[in-house]
Amino acid sequence: VENAKVISLNIPADPHRATLSDDIASSGTFDDIDWKADGSEMAFLSTSRDHKNSKFRIADANTGAVREVFEETVKTQFESGRGVINWRYLPNTKEILWYSERDNWGHMYLYDATTGKLKNQITKGEWLVTKLLKVDEKNRLLYFMGGGREAGNPYFQYFYKIGFDGKGLTLLTPELGNHTIAFSPSGNNFVDSYSQPDVPTVTNYRTLAGKLITALTKTDVSRLAATGWKAPTPVNVKAGDGKTDIYGLVFTPTKMDAAKKYPVIDYIYPGPQGGSVGSWSFTASRGDHQALAELGFIVVVIEGTSNPFRSKSFHDMSYGNMAENTLPDQIAAIRQLSKTYPIDTNKVGIWGHSGGGFATAAAMFRYPDFFKVGIAESGNHDNRNYEDDWGERYNGLVENADYEKQANQNYAKNLKGKLMLAHGMMDNNVPPSNTMLVADALIKANKTFDLLLFPNSAHGFGEFSSYMMRRRWDYFVQHLLNTEPPKDFKLGKKTP
Repeated sequence: VENAKVISLNIPADPHRATLSDDIASSGTFDDIDWKADGSEMAFLSTSRDHKNSKFRIADANTGAVREVFEETVKTQFESGRGVINWRYLPNTKEILWYSERDNWGHMYLYDATTGKLKNQITKGEWLVTKLLKVDEKNRLLYFMGGGREAGNPYFQYFYKIGFDGKGLTLLTPELGNHTIAFSPSGNNFVDSYSQPDVPTVTNYRTLAGKLITALTKTDVSRLAATGWKAPTPVNVKAGDGKTDIYGLVFTPTKMDAAKKYPVIDYIYPGPQGGSVGSWSFTASRGDHQALAELGFIVVVIEGTSNPFRSKSFHDMSYGNMAENTLPDQIAAIRQLSKTYPIDTNKVGIWGHSGGGFATAAAMFRYPDFFKVGIAESGNHDNRNYEDDWGERYNGLVENADYEKQANQNYAKNLKGKLMLAHGMMDNNVPPSNTMLVADALIKANKTFDLLLFPNSAHGFGEFSSYMMRRRWDYFVQHLLNTEPPKDFKLGKKTP
C-alpha cells in the first residue's frame, strides 16, 4: 500500500468483545466489522464487557470520525446469530440488516443506517433464523437457514428466502431432515444435502427458487450395516421442569439380553454455546458412543435446556447459574428413558470433556446418589480460573453474580461414587489448575479419587486421545459392570 497510515477511531477505549465468541477475530478475520466496497467506511459493533449492550457504529476510514447509529441492550447477553454473524451493512441503500432476539426468537430486522430507526421486522414467529447465507440487494431478498418452524426436531435446519419487506417467506428445502447448503459458482443454484441421525444423507441440486434440477446422490450404508454397524435412536423427552421438550440420541449394544438391565452412561456437554449432540445430521461415527455401548452399556446423549438453537428464553434458562449444567434435564431424561429401555438407574455413569468435564464433576458432587461413576476431562471447574469472557458472557460479571455457587471445589466433599479427573498439563484453553483445585479439595475432604495427567498434552490430549479412551472404557467396565478389564488393552484395527 502506497503512503500507508494508521487512522485512529474517535471513540473511547473499546472492551473488544465479539457478539458470537470469546475473541474479536475467532473466525479468521476481524469479527463484527463490515466494510464499504471502496474502503471509505467501516461499520462495526462495540459490545460491552458483560455482553449486554452492543452499539452499531460507522467509521469514516479517512478521518476516523465515528457515528453511533443505534444500540441494543438485553438483560442477559446479546448474540448476533447462530454460528455466523448475521448483521450486514448495506451502504448503497443506507440500510442495516440486523439480528435480534428481542421478541424471544432470533429474527432479522431492517434499519435505516442514516437515522438509526427501525424500518421493519423481516422475519417473525416462534422459530429462529440461524445463519444468513446470502443477501440479494438488487432483488431485496435474504436467503438463510432457520430452525423450529417445521414440524419435528427443532434442531433440524432448513433453507428459506424472504423479501426485505418481510413478505414472500418460502421454504426452499421441504424434505424432513437437517439441511446443509452449498451455492454454485454463479450463485443461481445450490446443492442441498439433508439427513437425520438415523437416516443417511440425500443430496439434491436445486435452483435458487427451490425447484429441483436433479437428484445427485443417496447414501448407501448397506456395506456399513453388514459390518454390524447400527445408527443411534433419536428420542424426545421432557426436561427437568417436566414440560419442556428436549431431544437426544440413545446408543444400545448390537446384541442385547432381553432378560437384563444395563448400566447407563450419560455423555454431557452443557454448552451453553452448543450442546451434547453436536450435529443432527447423519454420521457413521459419533465418537466412541457406540463402541462404549458394545461393552455392555446403554449410552445416552441428551441435549438439555440452554441450547442456543431454540428460543432466547430457552437459551437463558441457565444464565447466572452455570452450576446447573443441564443436570436436572439429564436426570429427568434418564428416568423417562428407563421406562422404554432396559436401563438400570442404580448404575449411572457420566463423562464429558472441557465444559462436559465441569458438568461431570458437578454431577458427582451435587447428585451423588444418582451418578455413581464419573470421568471429568479437562474441566473448567471454576470459571474464575478460566478465561474471563466465557463466564462473564454466560454467568455475568463477578461483581454481579455468585461465582462461589459454580465452583466445583466447593462441593467436592459430597463425593460418594468413583471419580476420575483427567487433564493435559500443556492445556492452553482450560488451565490445569482448574483440575488441581478440585483435586486439592477432594484430598482435604479425605475422598478417594483417580487423577490422570498428560504431561505433554494440550486441551484435547492429541496423540494420547486413544489412551484416554481406553482408560475411560476400563473405568466404566470396572466400576459400573464390576468386571476387570483386560490389562493394557491395545486399541487398533481388527485383524482378519
